[in-house]
Amino acid sequence: MAARSSTSSVVFIALSLLLLVTFSNVAEGYGNARLRPSDCKPRCNYRCSATSHKKPCMFFCQKCCAKCLCVPPGTYGNKQVCPCYNSWKTQQGGPKCP
Repeated sequence: MAARSSTSSVVFIALSLLLLVTFSNVAEGYGNARLRPSDCKPRCNYRCSATSHKKPCMFFCQKCCAKCLCVPPGTYGNKQVCPCYNSWKTQQGGPKCP
């Protein structure tokens, strides 16, 4: 009887952890990916706020946002949050998205 109780406890904990991971991934997706196209300009304004090349930064950020519906947080880096944004490359192999 004790073995059955401990087995069901382990199964319950495993299922709880699985649900927790699943819902945390869903929440993360809604927070960072799946922007509406109208959200791109404000996000890109912030993303490009620290550069001295604002016009090209805004052009490419908005182009990338329109395609990927995602802009990484912050003014630099964090591209791993948006895989599409991170993997889009120029013909020379450099990053297309700022």
